[in-house]
Amino acid sequence: MKQQDIEDLRQLIEFLKSHGVSEFDVDRGDLKIRLKFNPQEGAAAGLSDLARLLQTSPLQTGPQSVAQAAAVTLAGSVSSGAAAEPAANAEAGLHMVKSPIVGTFYGSPSPGAAAFVAPGDHVEKGQVIGIIEAMKLMNEIESDVAGEVVKCLVSNGQAIEFGQPLYSIRPA
Repeated sequence: MKQQDIEDLRQLIEFLKSHGVSEFDVDRGDLKIRLKFNPQEGAAAGLSDLARLLQTSPLQTGPQSVAQAAAVTLAGSVSSGAAAEPAANAEAGLHMVKSPIVGTFYGSPSPGAAAFVAPGDHVEKGQVIGIIEAMKLMNEIESDVAGEVVKCLVSNGQAIEFGQPLYSIRPA
């Protein structure tokens, strides 16, 4: 594996971490990588372990070696069912804002502009929180509850389906 490929993989891991992606697959010719991240604290440690592994250990050039290293490193961060219960309880009172249409999601009014909302922001019912482009039309997505944005569940430019959760909001 070339040094540039390793750097690309590091950047991909950081991007996935920053956007809260829980699962990712890539297939580039004979190179196949599948990453699954645990949303709890242990996952962050697993990702940093993977990044450290990529930084310090010489990887074999075979296509499966990176996927195996990722699986081995991330397997150590899988938590028990008991630790998953508090996360489920934390999400119990959350409201999901779902997509009313199929299209492409955008979290800001234009490229380079600030996002409509970010985790921790307070939103009012009817406030624009995103845009979905469908058939060259920009459709504003409004919050259907007032409360605090907990998490954006989709990334900018992502293709989305009808009914797909976009944001989790803790009602006020």
